[in-house]
Amino acid sequence: MSLLKKDKDYSEFLHELKTRIKSAQIKAVVSVNRELIELYWELAEKILEKQVSTQWGDGLLTQMSKDLQNEFPDMKGFSLSNLKYMRQWYLFWTKENPKSQQLVDQLKNAKKLVLQIPWGHNLVIVSKSKSHEEALFYAQKTIDNNWSRAVLTHQIEGCLFGREGKALTNFSASLPVPQSDLAHQTLKDPYIFDFLTIREKHDEKELEDALVGQVTRFLLELGAGFSFLGRQYKLCVDGDDFYIDLLFYHVKLHCYVVVELKAVPFKPEFAGKLNFYVSAVDGMMKTESDNPTVGILICKSKKKTVVEYSLKGVNKPIGVSEYQIISALPDELKSSLPTVEEIEAELDEIDSSHVDLRGEV
Repeated sequence: MSLLKKDKDYSEFLHELKTRIKSAQIKAVVSVNRELIELYWELAEKILEKQVSTQWGDGLLTQMSKDLQNEFPDMKGFSLSNLKYMRQWYLFWTKENPKSQQLVDQLKNAKKLVLQIPWGHNLVIVSKSKSHEEALFYAQKTIDNNWSRAVLTHQIEGCLFGREGKALTNFSASLPVPQSDLAHQTLKDPYIFDFLTIREKHDEKELEDALVGQVTRFLLELGAGFSFLGRQYKLCVDGDDFYIDLLFYHVKLHCYVVVELKAVPFKPEFAGKLNFYVSAVDGMMKTESDNPTVGILICKSKKKTVVEYSLKGVNKPIGVSEYQIISALPDELKSSLPTVEEIEAELDEIDSSHVDLRGEV
C-alpha cells in the first residue's frame, strides 16, 4: 500500500481528511459528542465513496489508519478497527438507497438522532439491532431516558423493542386519548426478571420479596417514570383491611399504578380483585390533579381470549402481562459483530490524553 502515498489523488484525499479533522478538533470544545459523531459520519461516507471510485480496495483503511494516527497522535479514534466500525455503522443507516422523499426523510431523522448519542452507544445499537426501526427506537429511548451504555445494552438484550406496548389492556375503552396510548406504551409483555434467584415453583410472596429486594432493577424493567411507594400497601375499606402487592406513582402518566403479582396462570377473578384495588385507590388516594389509577396484573402466563373477556366489562384501566425469569439471554439474542467486549476494548483505545473528542460513552 506504499504506492498509495505516491498517488496524487490519495494525497489530496488525505489532505482533505486532515483539514476536516482539524476543524472538528476546534469545534469539539463547543460541542464534543456531536462533532465526533458528525466527523465519523463524514469519514465513513468519504471512505466508501473512495472505495467505490478507486482501485484502492480494503488496503485504504490500513493506510489511512497509519497516516491519521501519525498526524494526530493525541486522538486515538483512528485505529483500523474503529475505522471499520465507522464504515459498518454508516452502512447500517444508509444500506437502503434513498429513492423516495420518505426514505430521504427517514435517513435525515436517523442522522439527527445518532448525533445526539455517544459513539459507544451508537456501536451497541447498530451491532444489536436488526432493522432501522429497532435502532431508531433504542436511539430515541437513550435520548429520552439518558441511558448509560450498560443500561442500553441491558434493554436491547432484554428485547425491549419487541415487548413494549404488547400487554393486553382495556385502556382504549377506559382512558381518554392520549393518556390511553401513553399508558399502553408504558406496559411490556412479557416482563423479564433476569436478576432473581428463587425456586422454580415459587409463590407470590417469593416473587414479591425478590422484586422488592432488587427494586432498582425492577424499576429499570418497569421503565422510566415509575416511583415506588410500597409493598403490601394497606387500604382500610369499610372497616376491612386490604393489601396491594406493589404500589407506584407514575410521574409521566400522573397517576397511581397498582401492581398485582400472580405466580400462576391468569384467572378471570384476578381482574375483579385488581379492579377493586384500582377503584379503592381512586376513591381514597387520588386527587383532582391525578389521572385515573392504572392497574397492572403480572402473571405467570395468560390466554389472550380469556383475558379479553375478563376485561371487557371492567371500567377501570387494567393491563395484563406475563413475566419470565431467566438467568441468561439465549444465544440467538446476542449479536456477534462487534461484541460488547470488542466495543469496550475499542472504546478504551479511543481515550485521548489531550483533546477529547469522545463525549461521554
